Amino acid sequence: MAILISFDIDGTMEIGDPPGPVTLEMVKTARARGIITGSCSDRPMSAQRALWEEYGVEYDFVCYKHLLSDLKTRFEAEEYYHVGDRDDLDRKYAIQAGFGFFWPDEAAENPLLL
Repeated sequence: MAILISFDIDGTMEIGDPPGPVTLEMVKTARARGIITGSCSDRPMSAQRALWEEYGVEYDFVCYKHLLSDLKTRFEAEEYYHVGDRDDLDRKYAIQAGFGFFWPDEAAENPLLL
């Protein structure tokens, strides 16, 4: 069963500004389990790619939050999730795209990432 998880960066991931509780090790663990991972952020896509590459973490996609729904046409999965720290953007766009949603602290304790 394929799963896709998109991560906001700022306030969500340890490499964000401000840092969040989701670590790069958690992302690597998810990838090792075959989960499709990447980021959906307000940051330019080139900046998102540069961040993943700076830390040597593989990713399957980068996109803007408001384009989350596009991931469903690019990747076939049984479950889609977005992790973010803003109700007005992250949660809103996840729900509009038909994604499940996790707050960063919930994701950091989720068995999919541990």
